[in-house]
Amino acid sequence: MKHLNYIVSLSAKALSVRKLFVGITLCALAGCANDMDELQQKVAQIKANAGEKIQPLPPLQPYESFKYDATNERSPFVPSSSAKSNLAGSVKPSANRPREFLEQFSLDTLQMVGTLQIENRHYGLIQGKDGLVHRVQVGNHIGQADGKIATITNTRISIVELVPDGLGGYIERPAALTLKE
Repeated sequence: MKHLNYIVSLSAKALSVRKLFVGITLCALAGCANDMDELQQKVAQIKANAGEKIQPLPPLQPYESFKYDATNERSPFVPSSSAKSNLAGSVKPSANRPREFLEQFSLDTLQMVGTLQIENRHYGLIQGKDGLVHRVQVGNHIGQADGKIATITNTRISIVELVPDGLGGYIERPAALTLKE
């Protein structure tokens, strides 16, 4: 009999929890009813506004095929015979020349820090990334691209580098170090 009373009291508690849950749900739904009127009015107002007219698409142009007539011409991706003949007389780096100290550094790691004049000779002062200052003059080699110092002024050291041209030869490319401010 104890068990029966216990079961009845549990089912009564479960029934009261269900009633409470249903009541909360009804209250929540009743609160949403007022917002629907505003929403419906806003939608009706938006629908009443006329939209912009969409421009029609331009007519499609028919495809015109292209006939390539240059099959007998030289390919732009193969070096011409004149370019190959120019390679024989082009500039080349000297493989037998002893390397100078500043040729082990790339130009972007070197900075010009000043100039110096001793007995009518003009020198440039270059600082490496190690902090040491080196004295250079016209004709010295510098940088990793076979650069040769062409001129030295109070604010600039002009260099001519030899770089590959992509055709098996080399071309001269100007470079410079400017005075560090």
